[in-house]
Amino acid sequence: MSENKIPYKIYLTEDEMPKQWYNLRADMPNKPAPLLNPGTLQPMTAAELEAVFCKDLVQQELDNDTPYFDIPQEIRDFYKMYRPSPLVRAYCLEERLQTPAKIYYKFEGNNTSGSHKLNSAIAQAYYAKKQGLQGVTTETGAGQWGTALSMACGYLGLDCKVFMVKCSYEQKPFRREVMRVHGASVTPSPSNTTEVGRKILAEFPDTNGSLGCAISEAVEVAVKNPGYRYVLGSVLNQVLLHQSVIGLESKLAMDKYGVKPDIIIGCAGGGSNLGGLIAPFMGEKLRGEADYRIIAVEPASCPSFTRGEYRYDFCDTGMVCPLAKMYTLGSSFMPAADHAGGLRFHGMSSILSQLYADGYMEAVAVKQTDVFQAAEEFAKVEGILPAPESSHAILAAVNEAKRCKETGEEKTILFGLTGTGYFDLMAYARFNDGEMQNNIPTDEQLAESLAKLPKVEG
Repeated sequence: MSENKIPYKIYLTEDEMPKQWYNLRADMPNKPAPLLNPGTLQPMTAAELEAVFCKDLVQQELDNDTPYFDIPQEIRDFYKMYRPSPLVRAYCLEERLQTPAKIYYKFEGNNTSGSHKLNSAIAQAYYAKKQGLQGVTTETGAGQWGTALSMACGYLGLDCKVFMVKCSYEQKPFRREVMRVHGASVTPSPSNTTEVGRKILAEFPDTNGSLGCAISEAVEVAVKNPGYRYVLGSVLNQVLLHQSVIGLESKLAMDKYGVKPDIIIGCAGGGSNLGGLIAPFMGEKLRGEADYRIIAVEPASCPSFTRGEYRYDFCDTGMVCPLAKMYTLGSSFMPAADHAGGLRFHGMSSILSQLYADGYMEAVAVKQTDVFQAAEEFAKVEGILPAPESSHAILAAVNEAKRCKETGEEKTILFGLTGTGYFDLMAYARFNDGEMQNNIPTDEQLAESLAKLPKVEG
């Protein structure tokens, strides 16, 4: 089909929507390293994980070999409320940049939660309900995951307890109110309501909190309350599995019009949206069927890929969770209170970490003032106010498009627009008032946290 026939927005029909999630691990020559029991340093068994996570989700977490998992009909029916999401050709942005590049973005913000997080939230809530549980606990950074999970739990009649990173709790009061609308309880983390929270506050009384802190508190509450399990919005294998619906839809839509991306870009905090977007494309790359340049974009304030170490580390600050082999800054690392709260995790998905270590993808770290500049330029021409997290991918896509202008190359760029920024107006206000600063950790600060990494071989 000729280029001028490609519409601004490409939608799939309901019949064309994916009926299975794709498990990228099945095609990885080097599988991600297993989670380790922090007491024995042996791989976590299903029985051990089931004390914290839902049984069906544990099976998804541990399965490195099954390429596809059927999406239960109940989840597919829920997806139809907001999926398929549009694949957008950014004609206006291309015109503004005067670039020969063709730019597409997969827009995941067309649901009440405002982000891609709902794709996994409804899946995890569904399996909790299927298991007969009373409720679930979780953490949230910027609030997108907490909002999505509260929606899913409200829909299915589950109790939802959310520990929200303190600085985000204060920066985004309306985000937490959406969670409460859907019936969730929201607690700023670290808090005095848990043993681990009190311990963290005693050591860091002025802390802004971190995802690692909030994870510790949520896990403690889940373990101590019968009928509850802990669920997580990123990092874990099961989450990337559920989020593969983003990439599967993107590829189906592009294939429909004979379009093949050269460059695929996603923001990276824990890895959920990036892993979901790249999944089918990376699968082709691993199988030798096609090649793509894949770029992870992370904040310079929390640069786990670009300045971290590929080591076993705790997934939480309280050191109660299993050890994961990942690119990490150390579980004790306390990132600055930057406004991309969803990217403030000290580590990275084990799947993405293995792929990065094996050279299948690259990573860049960017400053938040540059990110917000790109976000506002995007909003002016594309009509969507993007979330700070998504804007990291926008910045990288714009930079790649500008390179195409310099070289004359007609590259096709695909990036993930994970959500909207209408709950992030305080951040935009700080940027527009000239009050936003770039917080970049020093080598000494990183060395201090990295020195505390557990001594684990592998």
